[in-house]
Amino acid sequence: MTNSTTAPTTVEASIAAPIDSPIDALADVLPLTARSNAAGVLQIGGCNVRDLAGAFGTPLYIYDEHTIRQTCRDYLRDFQAHVPGARAHYASKAWLSPALVRILVEEGFGLDVVSAGELHVALAGGMDPEHIGFHGNGKTRDELQYALDSGVGRIIVDNDDELALLDELTQEGAKEQRIMLRITPGVDAQTHAKTTTGLRDSKFGFPLPSGQAEAALVRALEAPFLDVTGFHIHLGSPLFNIEPYSDGIATIGAFAADMKERHGYEWREFSPGGGMALTYTANQVAPQADRYAVQIADAIHTACDTHGLPIPDVHIEPGRSVVGRAGVALYSVVSRKHIPDTRDYVTVDGGMADNIRPAMYESRYEAAAAEQMNTVPSLVATIAGKFCESGDVLVRDANLPTLQLGELIAIPASGAYQIAMESNYNLALRPAIVMVNDGDARLIRRRQTLDDLLDLEL
Repeated sequence: MTNSTTAPTTVEASIAAPIDSPIDALADVLPLTARSNAAGVLQIGGCNVRDLAGAFGTPLYIYDEHTIRQTCRDYLRDFQAHVPGARAHYASKAWLSPALVRILVEEGFGLDVVSAGELHVALAGGMDPEHIGFHGNGKTRDELQYALDSGVGRIIVDNDDELALLDELTQEGAKEQRIMLRITPGVDAQTHAKTTTGLRDSKFGFPLPSGQAEAALVRALEAPFLDVTGFHIHLGSPLFNIEPYSDGIATIGAFAADMKERHGYEWREFSPGGGMALTYTANQVAPQADRYAVQIADAIHTACDTHGLPIPDVHIEPGRSVVGRAGVALYSVVSRKHIPDTRDYVTVDGGMADNIRPAMYESRYEAAAAEQMNTVPSLVATIAGKFCESGDVLVRDANLPTLQLGELIAIPASGAYQIAMESNYNLALRPAIVMVNDGDARLIRRRQTLDDLLDLEL
């Protein structure tokens, strides 16, 4: 593994002019600024990846600031065109850093957090607590108290015990807190079983069909310091099929109408959650933001018209689709292995410690020889990680040119849930992260050192 402790923080862009190349085949998964120069070297944000690897080492995670900003703007433009006043809260669990928070603040996004740690980073990055929603099915007393003390705008209440605890804490502090109730509508999101959250049999939310959601609303309305602003649903992720949004919104609309009739409660806010998909491979392209906006807006208007309800304030919660395309994982080849009549393996200096998704979700990615972007592939190879697990495979059957030791491999669409789910498995060092924009590269997280591994040991 390459490691540099004295790396400069600025990398000059290559002066070679971009040319047409097979990079076009990866246009939907690479960052918006990705180019190939005349020598066939991948450039992101105007920075040559060979220069980045030399300055910051590999494995290296590269984030393109332009792609993040443009994606944020697309979401706000498209949703506000169909739902005036719609807000967007970035789902922090996809990946969070103070550098990202500062961009989101500038682009008019709020944040969803699911832990005291995410809340702490959000505040450190300058997010107004009023624009933060606190999610999660297992919030502790300390986490809820931290949220109350920080003045978060909304706490999305997930279960009966949390509701009781929050009632107790707000009475102790004699301070009102706005909440939303997370409702499980019993809708199949038609995605991976491990990322489906809207079914009745889910650890998340108050089940609607059983009557538990209604009972929770009654208790919340009786709590003296809780202001129930509305309802929240989240069906799962990633949702390539957008039809489940309509089913979920129709269900929650009928529930809202029932609650108005039975208890005189009228919703003011509603969130259809997130789950917006990301294009990971060239043969499975995710819907654009506008398609989600139209589907969700039509469903909300239909539900409200059907039941005579006011249009609530709406906020969406995109996560992976905001940062996923912006991120590229860059690795160095450390070994090659040819097994006759079986398979070719190319092993890189990272793997499941920085990207657990292929092992956990059977996720698929594209791969590119980052210094041969103009070369026609001649090899079908499996890109393996360096960790002591047979399941540590990043990309199966990738089309690549012949590779030499030390060459760079780029895996696009790596910006979401990879760094967020990373580990020190095999006591590997966590990679550096760099943000690129207009030819400049900023190191926003240094690589771990061997001494860092001992910092928490006593």
